[in-house]
Amino acid sequence: MEYRRTAVIKLDTPQGADMHLRETVEQFKYCANTASEWCWHGDDGYHVTSKAKAEGALYDQLREDTELTANLVQKGIRQAVEAVKSGVERLKNDQDTSRPTFTADTAVYDKRSATFHHDHVSLSTPDGRIECDYILPDDTDIPPTKYVTDEDYEFRRATLHRRDGDWYLHASMLKDDDTHTTTEHRTVLGVDLGVNQLAVASTGRFWSADEFNHWKQEYEKRRGDLQQCGTRAAHDAIEGVKRKEDGRFEIFLHRVANEIVAEALSHNCSHIVFEDLTNIRENVPEASWHHLWAFRRLYENVAYKATEQGVKAVQVDPRNTSKRCSTCGFTHDNNRDGEEFACQDCGYQNHADYNAAKNIGLQYLRRRQNADDGGAPVDVRLNRGTLNVSGEYNLPASSEA
Repeated sequence: MEYRRTAVIKLDTPQGADMHLRETVEQFKYCANTASEWCWHGDDGYHVTSKAKAEGALYDQLREDTELTANLVQKGIRQAVEAVKSGVERLKNDQDTSRPTFTADTAVYDKRSATFHHDHVSLSTPDGRIECDYILPDDTDIPPTKYVTDEDYEFRRATLHRRDGDWYLHASMLKDDDTHTTTEHRTVLGVDLGVNQLAVASTGRFWSADEFNHWKQEYEKRRGDLQQCGTRAAHDAIEGVKRKEDGRFEIFLHRVANEIVAEALSHNCSHIVFEDLTNIRENVPEASWHHLWAFRRLYENVAYKATEQGVKAVQVDPRNTSKRCSTCGFTHDNNRDGEEFACQDCGYQNHADYNAAKNIGLQYLRRRQNADDGGAPVDVRLNRGTLNVSGEYNLPASSEA
């Protein structure tokens, strides 16, 4: 069972921090207002309510116009899109409304732009990170101290506010109480990561890496051309290319993460299972450092997005997941040849990454079988039906699943 709490925490800002925080919220408001103006498109009835579309159109410009991190720029755009969506709903209900404007001194942080501790926080600003201690009541039995100092509560996100000259965090916190574990039947989504197919799910859903690989090559070429110039202007241009590259890849990975979470939700999955990324270079030797970074960022994005939807992202030992037959369990090096999988024992054939995704899900099942979780049955979700730890398909799966 999960418990959500909101805590309003007053910050003890060190000398000079006030100026940095003010600059942060001013630039954040600039991003939100710029996005709101672009999304609203006047009163002609056409309004953009797609976060991906708004980010694709505005991200590069706002990264150049501000000194905010990629995450804060994205948060500013998304805040505007949500406000525009609300305005559109009011228009549909024949209620008077106008383009949203942002005047309050606020900025939205999550765990990529802030590091939350139980006694202080580290916040990203245009001038680097600053750390602020919490000012909390001494009584640990009353909020917000009751939740902030409880190690079982995890910070999810927070809105920075300035009020009457002081700074506050409006923090959203989550507590997962394992004492309420039940024997409810669970289904998991296995996900395999790779160079040609960025992600493949056990349901048979593929996310191609073509776009990622194309832009990786394009940006490498641009940097190489600029490096040959050797001028100060070229150096500054390289920095600009790097910002655009980071922004484009972040947007792409967020989109894939959203779709993976949506895939899990559409199949009522309780867990999204990835291979352990600690030694992934050994498992995917052809991956560049760009790919390794993308794998980790994708997992991080899925993990926090899934948690907000009540789904858990976990990692398992990837040993033999690429060589093992997900149908009969026979494991052999010759089972896999590039992207083709053909079991040398039972003859099962399929895309190698899809076979691996099913095996990753099965790894979690085998791990849970030996865990003290009340004996709750767990299945791997496939494109048709489910697969249990014994390798048995539950209808309507077929031999081609």
